[in-house]
Amino acid sequence: MKVKITVNGKIATFDQSKHNSLLEALEQQGFEPHFHCRDGFCGACRCKLVSGSIDYTLEPIAFIHQGEVLTCCAVPNSEIEIDLDH
Repeated sequence: MKVKITVNGKIATFDQSKHNSLLEALEQQGFEPHFHCRDGFCGACRCKLVSGSIDYTLEPIAFIHQGEVLTCCAVPNSEIEIDLDH
């Protein structure tokens, strides 16, 4: 399943057969999102989820506010829009 991702106004895709996380998909398509642990512990990859919905492959330990998402352990389950600069 391929899902459209809008990132700061640019278009990317998430392909379940190729990507394990939103962070991985973004990196492979030329984006440079912030990250550190890649396991949901630190919160460095936190960004704003403008629209759509995600699921977590790992339950994040880092604190996240309503409307935020950790790209390192998230996968989109619908078309999404995110703001990496948040």
